[in-house]
Order: sequence, then structure tokens, then C-alpha cells
Amino acid sequence: MKFFFYLLLSIVLIYSCKDESTSTEPAPIDDMYFPSVSQNIWETMSLADAGFNETNLSELTTFLDEKDTKGFIILKNGKIVIEKYFNGHSQSSNWYWASAAKTLTATVVGIAQDENFLSIDDSTSDYLGSGWTSTTQTQESAIKIRHQLTMTTGLNDGVEDPFCYDSNCLEYLAESGTRWAYHNGPYTLLQQLISEATNQSFRDYFTLKLQDKIGMNGFWLTLGNLEIYYSTTRSMARFGLLALNDFIWNESEIIEDNTFVHDLTNTSQQLNFSYGYLWWLNGKSSYMIPQTQILFNGSLVPNAPIDMFAAMGKNDQRIYVVPSEKIVIIRMGESAYEENLTLSLFDNELWEKINAVINN
Repeated sequence: MKFFFYLLLSIVLIYSCKDESTSTEPAPIDDMYFPSVSQNIWETMSLADAGFNETNLSELTTFLDEKDTKGFIILKNGKIVIEKYFNGHSQSSNWYWASAAKTLTATVVGIAQDENFLSIDDSTSDYLGSGWTSTTQTQESAIKIRHQLTMTTGLNDGVEDPFCYDSNCLEYLAESGTRWAYHNGPYTLLQQLISEATNQSFRDYFTLKLQDKIGMNGFWLTLGNLEIYYSTTRSMARFGLLALNDFIWNESEIIEDNTFVHDLTNTSQQLNFSYGYLWWLNGKSSYMIPQTQILFNGSLVPNAPIDMFAAMGKNDQRIYVVPSEKIVIIRMGESAYEENLTLSLFDNELWEKINAVINN
């Protein structure tokens, strides 16, 4: 059992430099706190006990407010150290995750694989049938679930509507696995694929196997071609805590497959080192971003810890997970800047303010 493996790891904390396909070992779980799944009760930790610098908290708070933040949480060892709400938002307010919710779908894929409903090495056509793209049958059958998880389907992201997942919108551009491109259409079909594989609606399966298991309170809403997830800031923090703890909630393994858990938040292909299974990865030698084929040298968010991985969505919806520090950070709100980018300078600026608080 993975639980006993990590109990053994808790005896000796191993930290070493790894290649692009790996990251630091997950934090030991022996002292991790988990809130109740049936009540909105969450233990807190003082800034002093967390080792944070209270002197710089006001500067962080002011920055968050000025950048149109709605909800902000920092967890340490699972406990709430900082929880702030702005601009009419509150602990009970729901807000959208945008593309940060892709990580929820990736998690459900892992659960469905655990239950033998699918394998990520299966052809997508095994579940969606032939003709789900406008490519040839050979090209289409070569696209696997793994390619949808890693943004390497080879389908053309330059079509007029990249959110469209009708077959006429899914055009061949490159052999699957040979080109990384952030493409929403093939991603969205993962939810339909899960529904076909499990013989139940994606939303029902998600609620039963993930949401209810960790006490989240969110809901999915269909807007055009988009499946948008909404929740409170605390629910987003619950999912971040699950990711921090290697997808174990307390002693319950939400995803049992060690390999899948590892690959979720480590380099998933050799085209964009900073991308896992729909998670963004920090501390790699290079990265790519949506809507371009440019390869940028350096780390995704230079001011953030090198082992940080993140769920990132439009208008700066963020889940930052830092295993080495046992920290989860949540940011919900409007775009920090008038000109929004899925990956923006806001991340680096925010981490400068965060570092001034968490590094006492």
C-alpha cells in the first residue's frame, strides 16, 4: 500500500536534484491535517507557528486587493495560516476555476483507470468511436488518452474555435505525441470519454469518486463548449491539499496507482518539460505556454520554489502546491491585469510577496 510506503519515507526526508521527468519526493503524511469531509470546520495555525513573517503580511494583503483577488488561502501542513477575502467575496462564495479545473479531470481519469474502466494507453476511439475527429482513421486511432492528458494529440489548435470539440473542428496537424499545443477541444472530450467508459455521467462519477471523498462543495456548469467548475475557495484548498499529499486524503487513497500519481505532477513528455497531466510544473529548464510554439528557457515562475506545481486557469485562478514546504496556496479572482494571459507576470510578482511572508 502506498500509505505504508510514505510512512517509511517519513523516517528520512530525501531531497535530491532530479532530471526533467521527476521532482522532489512528496512530503511525509504523518503530521498532515485534514479537515472533516462533512463539516466546514478547518483548524488554523498561527503565522508564528508556521514560521511566517507577520511583518510583511500587510504588503501581501494590499497587493492581493489591488490585483482584484477574491479569495486567498495559504495552508501549512494542511492547516489554514492565512485566509483573506476581498471585493464582496466571502468564505461561502463560489467562483470559477477556469482551466485550473483541468486537474480535476486528470484526477478522475486516474480514478477510472484504477477501477479498470480505461487505460491511458488506450486509443481515444475505443470510447468515442470512429469519426470523432476529421482526420483519417489511422491518424485518429493513434491518438491515445495519454495524448489528451499531455496536450500532445497533434490536432490543430489554430482552428477558428479551439474550444470546439465537434469532429469538424478537430483537424490533423501533426502525428500524435510529436507536438505540444495547449488545446481545449481534445481536453474537453476527456469528460465524455470518462462517461462512456464508466457508463455514467462524468458529473455523477466525479462527485462520487472525488468531490464527496474530500468534502468539496462545487458544481460543473456548461457554457457553450466549456465545462466550468465553480466552488468556494476552501473547496479549492481541499483539492490542493489532496495533491500535496500525493492524492491520499487522510488514509484514503483517492488514486491508487503510484505511477499515475507520479506522472500527474512530473514531466509527461519531452516537448514541454513544464507540463504533467494537465498540471503546470516549476523548476524545469524550459517551458512552453498556450497559443505559441515558442520554447522559453528557464523556470516557469522563477520566484516560486523549484518543486512547485500548479493548477492554472484564466484570469489568474491558481492552486500552487509546494511539497518541500508542505504548503498549498489558493488564489481566486478577476484577472490581475487588463490584458490577461493564462500564464502571466502576476505569478512571479505574487510569489515575490508570498516569499516575504513564508520565508521568515
